[in-house]
Amino acid sequence: MVIKSLTLSGFRNYDSLAMEFGEGTNILYGDNAQGKTNILEALYVCGTTKSHKGSREREMIELGRDEAHIRLLLERDGALRRIDMHLKKNKPKGVAIDGISIKRSSELFGTVNMVFFSPEDLGIIKDGPGERRRFIDLELCQLDKVYLHNLVSYNKVLNQRNNLLKQIGFNRELMDTIQVWDDQLEQYGISIIKTRREFIAELSSMIVSIHKELSGGTEELAIRYEPNVTEKEFGEKLTRTLDRDLVLKMTNTGPHRDDMSFSIAAGDIRRYGSQGQQRTAALALKLAEIQLVKKRIRDNPVLLLDDVLSELDRRRQNLLLHSIHDIQTIVTCTGLEEFVNNRITYDRIYQIVQGTVVKKN
Repeated sequence: MVIKSLTLSGFRNYDSLAMEFGEGTNILYGDNAQGKTNILEALYVCGTTKSHKGSREREMIELGRDEAHIRLLLERDGALRRIDMHLKKNKPKGVAIDGISIKRSSELFGTVNMVFFSPEDLGIIKDGPGERRRFIDLELCQLDKVYLHNLVSYNKVLNQRNNLLKQIGFNRELMDTIQVWDDQLEQYGISIIKTRREFIAELSSMIVSIHKELSGGTEELAIRYEPNVTEKEFGEKLTRTLDRDLVLKMTNTGPHRDDMSFSIAAGDIRRYGSQGQQRTAALALKLAEIQLVKKRIRDNPVLLLDDVLSELDRRRQNLLLHSIHDIQTIVTCTGLEEFVNNRITYDRIYQIVQGTVVKKN
């Protein structure tokens, strides 16, 4: 899987841009706030329909314009694929695959598999459960269409149940309808829990050796799934906690409250780990994610690295760069020293200056 080209119009600080990528390492370098990350964001949006920053669509449109266009050309399994995305300020976005419009954005997932790694990914380790659920969901939605369907359906039912909990406060007769939503929530929720459990177990088996190498063999990292409720207990707990849900007017049981933990011998890294240990765990997680995606799709994902090299010491830079030699990588940085120092070969170098892209080799 290789991204061949990217075309932008009215996206962030790019009025117009057309650029091509090599099959190996592609370097985008320049000072901060010049537009390097915007290119990675556009690529990621084309793969997942979402910004890695959590930005809304209207925020990605160039100031003074009402719409933006992104076109990504991809080669996969010997065939060229094209993704077109039309972002609009006051209307839903339009998405087309190979010139054919799709009705639901979720249909795009899996067309191109990307792994995004930025300094903000440290939040997966040290921030709240929402960041870890987001990581799990974004990866699984790219890999598993059934999971994507179950997650979308679960969230719809969850919203319906939460709305009903609020309405029951004004009309107690609506209590008779709560079981309809509970049955559906349990059905989709059990499937989500099962898939998440398998995903984290598979990821855990890969991360141990990676983390050992990154830590110089001094530490062993364990990741564990922490479901809010088990598959067997889901239905019973929904019923048992209904009174509390009615008081709080929200559903407090289900995979929308799941978490995962990262621990070493000293304990939970989020609480007891140093910044260096947290950073190493985040890097190990991303490298394990790459391995898992390779195994699942039997192809290489595209790796997007956003200014992460400056966050790592020389040894970890070297381990990261040499472990991705066979993957198309698009990396942003402020200078080329990391590549020179680590003797990394690269295909293309682009300098980014105030939204202008200049090819340097």
